[in-house]
Amino acid sequence: MNVYWVEQTEADLPTDNDWLSANEAVFLNGMCFAKRRADWRLGRWTAKRALSATLDVPAHYQAFKKIELRPAPSGAPEVFFDNQPAAVTISLSHRAGIGACAVAMSSVEMGCDLEMIEPRSDAFVADYFTLEEQALVARASAADRDRLLALLWSGKESALKALRAGLRLDTRSVIVIPCATSFDRNGWNELRVRYTGSRYAEDRCAGDRNAGNQVFHGWWQHTDNIVRTVVAAPPPHSPVRLRIPVYVPDTASL
Repeated sequence: MNVYWVEQTEADLPTDNDWLSANEAVFLNGMCFAKRRADWRLGRWTAKRALSATLDVPAHYQAFKKIELRPAPSGAPEVFFDNQPAAVTISLSHRAGIGACAVAMSSVEMGCDLEMIEPRSDAFVADYFTLEEQALVARASAADRDRLLALLWSGKESALKALRAGLRLDTRSVIVIPCATSFDRNGWNELRVRYTGSRYAEDRCAGDRNAGNQVFHGWWQHTDNIVRTVVAAPPPHSPVRLRIPVYVPDTASL
């Protein structure tokens, strides 16, 4: 299964909001906090850039207005084009002024996430990670600890999005298993995440003999100070970075 990946930054955003649908513009105008508005705009913009490329829609403001993300009852984003459901699955993430969108051209379970590599306390590890993950962190070198924690947390976020539950579920109900010895030429490394429905479980990268309620397969990548993860069921190929066309913001008709 192919998964397509697009990233945008706040510098890529248009200054106007002509590319939003009427409903999205109303929603944005009702948001009170500047950071929340900025993150929301970045997420919508990144999604529309990704969807215009995958749905073969012109990168034109009038076409972007027809692409609308609506929340499902779970809160997960669902895509509509010209008020009709689109047969795609997307997942969004934003961190430190960077937005990411993963797109699959079918109805699948999928989630993606971005995380900054930064110090995290021992209390954070004890509160949010399983005993197996805590042991993995304890074995890590001081130089690798922050990156490993960002990877584990990002994998959890991706899996919880794939489950369409987010942080409403206990983060200890998913166990992240990095498989750093298997990677593609673009630096994506294999990843496995198990949802157990309970606090503790066991797993090995070599197989699923001890499988719990559900296993997600996926990928992770580290560049600069950012960790990226994406997981899905059925298992996805490593993410394909989309080349996106130049956006046309003028008022010319399509």
